[in-house]
Amino acid sequence: MSIFTDLLSVWRKEDLLSQAWDESLQMLDLSHNMFNKAVKKSKKQENLSVLKQLKNRDKEINSFHREVRRKIITHYSLEQSTHDITSLMVLVNMIVDIERIGDYSKNILDLAMNYPDALNTKHLHKDLYDIEKAVKERFDNTVDAVKTQDIKIARDLLKGYKEHITGASDRIVNNIIAGNIKFGTGSEAAAIALYARYLKRIGSHLKNITTTIVNPIDTIGYTVKK
Repeated sequence: MSIFTDLLSVWRKEDLLSQAWDESLQMLDLSHNMFNKAVKKSKKQENLSVLKQLKNRDKEINSFHREVRRKIITHYSLEQSTHDITSLMVLVNMIVDIERIGDYSKNILDLAMNYPDALNTKHLHKDLYDIEKAVKERFDNTVDAVKTQDIKIARDLLKGYKEHITGASDRIVNNIIAGNIKFGTGSEAAAIALYARYLKRIGSHLKNITTTIVNPIDTIGYTVKK
């Protein structure tokens, strides 16, 4: 049984934990916004200044990360509640995954800055476009699930994760390495392989966040078979 709903009531009662929870939601929104903009702008061959400006949003995510951790540590130092340890562990796990999504969004921007053409997945590779679309939809739904503590949405998100994201990404990368897919240039092959991996990692961290809603503390980050 998930402890997520019970933990929210604890976080909202305590001042520092309430602040930490609110800031973690802001951090999630910022990460979501950065990812969507990174994907959108990578398709348009934006100038370097625009891409670098968006990359700097990662610093805001890192700042939220440090602030939430500070509040968590301060709360525990003052309260040292055994019950709170569980809630703190759940929140720490979630903000680590949010921070990592920011890092991979930044990697997408780095890729766009160095790839000579637009990263238009519709033209580059259909399967890559499908992964990109799946991750974007999952991100939208993950934000909704976290904010509403909707267990049904969370459980639905865990279905098909391996098939639509992990497995699809692995097939692209493995086929490129094996020489089963031919591209016009080496840079195109490298860009597709890297982008497939970045999307896979973002999908993985979204999955980890989703598991905080439906899993016990010891299985957060894992898809547990019922």
